[in-house]
Amino acid sequence: MNRIIHDIKLPFTEPPEQAVKIALSRLGNPSGVTAHIAKKAIDARRQKDIKFVYSVAVVGVSCASPPITANLWAHNASPCDTPPVIAGFGPAGMFAGLLLARHGYRPVILERGGEIHDRIEKVENFWRTGKLDAQTNAQFGEGGAGTFSDGKLNTRISDPRCRFVLKELKNHGAPEEILYEAKPHIGTDKLRKIVSSIREEIISLGGEVKFNTKMADIISDKCRLRGVITGAGEIPAETLLLAIGHSARDTFAMLHEHGVAMSPKPFSVGVRIEHLQADIDRALYGEMAGHPLLPPGEYQLSLRRAERAVYTFCMCPGGVVVPAASEPEALVTNGMSEFARDKKNANSALVVSVSPDDFGQAGTPLAGMEFQRRLEQAAFKRGGADYKAPIQTVSAFRGGSGSLNRISPSYNIGVKDISFTDIFPEEIVDMLHMGLSAFGGKLPGFDAPDAVLTALESRTSSPVRILRGEDMQSVTHPGLYPCGEGAGYAGGIMSAAVDGVAAAQAVMKIDDIQQLV
Repeated sequence: MNRIIHDIKLPFTEPPEQAVKIALSRLGNPSGVTAHIAKKAIDARRQKDIKFVYSVAVVGVSCASPPITANLWAHNASPCDTPPVIAGFGPAGMFAGLLLARHGYRPVILERGGEIHDRIEKVENFWRTGKLDAQTNAQFGEGGAGTFSDGKLNTRISDPRCRFVLKELKNHGAPEEILYEAKPHIGTDKLRKIVSSIREEIISLGGEVKFNTKMADIISDKCRLRGVITGAGEIPAETLLLAIGHSARDTFAMLHEHGVAMSPKPFSVGVRIEHLQADIDRALYGEMAGHPLLPPGEYQLSLRRAERAVYTFCMCPGGVVVPAASEPEALVTNGMSEFARDKKNANSALVVSVSPDDFGQAGTPLAGMEFQRRLEQAAFKRGGADYKAPIQTVSAFRGGSGSLNRISPSYNIGVKDISFTDIFPEEIVDMLHMGLSAFGGKLPGFDAPDAVLTALESRTSSPVRILRGEDMQSVTHPGLYPCGEGAGYAGGIMSAAVDGVAAAQAVMKIDDIQQLV
């Protein structure tokens, strides 16, 4: 017997074991089976009747399989003449490397930034002093950009590889609940340990991870990849997985010079909006706000007008707004939460979609990248040219008084009160105004006068898509496998990891995900 019993609704104060009992009773309490929570979501549409909604998996004992652990994998001779090279050690690069290592390919992984402890030190130094390291920062280094975020694992894609990725994260130290929470998250504090654990497994299986080693160039002829060039020398390679992340602008430029086919891609830009977490909880849960069994409140809001959208993205309950620049003299922000999500403020990106029509360089693949850069440089200059972030209260943004009240900006290098019309094009400002009004009607207090807007949120996704075929190889350069968020095929930790798994499968010519385990 293998069944999933859906839509079991219980008051949020009821223990999850009750959902398992109900599922078994619906099946007539069969013997010889096991049952566990497969999914858990919250239904807070009625604030006086908040419920958790469960799906329960019921599995026959004879069908259960042992967990996959690293010691089941052995060193094998590499099936390739030269080991595959992976550029980037974010989610796509990590999971591609993990699978290739497990199947004996001994991948060589190049990461331009530092390993996790060095990275933490350099990022925190930037946050304290405003002194940016352009190679090791919130965008570059072990774990990719997601290492300094909320560690959110929810995704809109439906792919059997998602379950595989979640199980591997759990095997490497993630909490059990990521396997069933509707909106799972790890938190930046726990994610860092998981990232290093995956790296250690890759190395134990014969792979290499080279930190502070940027892929500077590729060697190719018209027919095939021959190798890659790094600051430490040349590496022969016939297979290169491009898991470079959405901020590798110099790498995009290098690939463009080689004629690697790519196109500009729509993305979004805007600000971070901060509220008191207690206000968000009250808006969502009413008088139940603050109950210890309820998670910190989350929201997701969107509005479309013609071809343009404004929406919230990467909501961080109980988190902070962090400096996330990767280039000198450019201002970038992001949101970050630890696992406990226990900070005073909540924040999310409030962003507006932009397309190639907005970039001003029609037909140029890197036009979106340059559009991002212009906005980031404008924000840097308007903030005082020292990585202080431009801010406005919602009241000031709407033309009223601009004084801070209950909500203190969490961006820790410092802030400066600036009109956003000095940074954004008019059409983006107009859509931000429209979004604030609409979302205030959907979520009471979202457009509170003292809510704080911090610029600039610009790295929502890659501004470039590196074109690939059904075999996941570059349409112009065989042997290149563009994958993950930087290549334009993912958006977030989960979808990037899944795309890395798919790229590894393509290299190994394994179609069935079940063959990977």
